[in-house]
Amino acid sequence: MSFTSAALGRIQPSATVAMTTRTLELKAQGVDVIGLGAGEPDFDTPDFIKAAAIDAINAGKTKYTNVDGTPELKAAIAAKFKRDNGLDYTPAQISVNVGGKHTLFNALVATLDPGDEVVIPAPYWVSYPDIVSFCDGVPVFIEAGAAQNYKITPEQLDAAITPRTKWVLLNSPSNPTGAAYTETELKALAEVIRRHPHVWVMADDMYEHITYDGFRFTTIAQVAPDLYDRTLTVNGCSKAYSMTGWRIGFAGGAPWLIKAMAKLQSQSTSNPCSIAQAAAVAALNGPQDFLKERAAAFRKRRDIVVSMLNVIDGITCPTPEGAFYVYPDVSGLIGKSTPGGLRIDTDEQLVGYLLDDARVAAVHGKAFGVEPAFRVSYAVSDAVLTQACERIQTACAALR
Repeated sequence: MSFTSAALGRIQPSATVAMTTRTLELKAQGVDVIGLGAGEPDFDTPDFIKAAAIDAINAGKTKYTNVDGTPELKAAIAAKFKRDNGLDYTPAQISVNVGGKHTLFNALVATLDPGDEVVIPAPYWVSYPDIVSFCDGVPVFIEAGAAQNYKITPEQLDAAITPRTKWVLLNSPSNPTGAAYTETELKALAEVIRRHPHVWVMADDMYEHITYDGFRFTTIAQVAPDLYDRTLTVNGCSKAYSMTGWRIGFAGGAPWLIKAMAKLQSQSTSNPCSIAQAAAVAALNGPQDFLKERAAAFRKRRDIVVSMLNVIDGITCPTPEGAFYVYPDVSGLIGKSTPGGLRIDTDEQLVGYLLDDARVAAVHGKAFGVEPAFRVSYAVSDAVLTQACERIQTACAALR
């Protein structure tokens, strides 16, 4: 008899967290390893946001707050949704949580019954299927490979929806691929969802402000206003504002759903950190000009990594529209052998080889649902990224 729960047995540890942990362990041992596994901007939290947190401490804002967010932060989030997305939400329609992952977890735990299905495009962020499985729901995957730029088609979506479907999860720009849906593409997907009134949409917009080459970000409740009442629009401060450790995620949605999420949160984490909430108010209400500057820096890095990976025989690396990841297809490397005689039969073996021989940490594609591939985070300096890509080039050239 196992002492742990059946729910815990349905999930696996996060592959991205595991690789980040392994990278930190190697660095602590003095190993010269370059970590390209973490989904974390290398830019510091802007000074005006840090100053707001310090001011909050000095003002004694260190007590419990409302379970799902202070009135000030909810007002700032409502203003953000109106300013950036043209969406109107009242405070009763806004939930503030301990990071974006917590937002998704609350929403799914609050709504899924055993056997309920959640449609998840693949490649997917590693936590999506595990959270669904934890709830005893059923992840239903739609595979979209490099040939279709990692984006699902309306026909694929329509074929995946059944009477048991409760949610469709859309992440744009995507972790792990950086692929982003245009307004036209979102409208086409919305047309499918419109025909299935029992289906809700969870729009994970965490990388909204990191897009390139004039791409215009839109979210589904914005382009399909008739789906507003059955859409949960999820975002947060982690990526755009370099506030990963502050743990502030948020969402706008139907009042009954927001109330249900608050009920769950009241019996789990209670309120997010009061100081982090004060900092998030400053982030959302303060100057936003640095967002474009940082996106421009990420675009330069994207171009470095795409160009340097695409010259490797056996790798095909599509050019993403956003986020700070690339997801190269490595089909041409499968079946080759390392200088030490190890045959590379999976992408997990390939990233193991890159870590052991090239001292570069990436995350294998199997963790994201489409293989053989691996995810590279280019949220590191230009110089470090270039050095990492040179190491990958050398290691791949040594395969026979």
